[in-house]
Amino acid sequence: MSNIVDPLVDRIAARVRAERERRRWTLAQLADTSGVSQAMISRIERGESSPTAVVLGKLSAAFQLSVASLLALAEGAQDEAPGAPGVRRRADAAEWRDPATGYRRRQITGPGFPAEIAEISLPAGARVPYPAAAFAFVRQVVWVLDGRLTFHDGDTVYELHPGDTIELGEPAERVFANTTDNACRYAVVLARDVRP
Repeated sequence: MSNIVDPLVDRIAARVRAERERRRWTLAQLADTSGVSQAMISRIERGESSPTAVVLGKLSAAFQLSVASLLALAEGAQDEAPGAPGVRRRADAAEWRDPATGYRRRQITGPGFPAEIAEISLPAGARVPYPAAAFAFVRQVVWVLDGRLTFHDGDTVYELHPGDTIELGEPAERVFANTTDNACRYAVVLARDVRP
């Protein structure tokens, strides 16, 4: 285990706790709603454990937020002035890494932009499933930039190559998989349909 302190883990912890408290849910209520154990939620909220992409998918679904929204809020994008023009340097961008798969995510847009855009790097052999509820209330496009993405949309499987896009329809269980020996990089463009 690494001794490096990741400030993003602390911000994710604070965001999960704040979202739970905003709804006046107990740990047990969030566990029941999300399917994530109380013990794991408690460790996440105390900053003792970095959640995996799968766990974040379950928590975001329980909160009726997209994973992108939950992470963007945790990354501190809310601290920027909405609508303020500016350059976002790659070196300054917070990057979240899934401890289970090595999946990396970087928020591209700030909170004032009408769509959320994130850049994802999916390592060779990685597979990240999300429950259908993680896609409620949002419209989403996945755009493959490099490599190949095997995308499961419910029971349908798509092989996506550089330049390919897929616009997601009604919420379904989805899996982002990289079945190759090389990393896959893609962008997720998300717009909210309805505010919960």
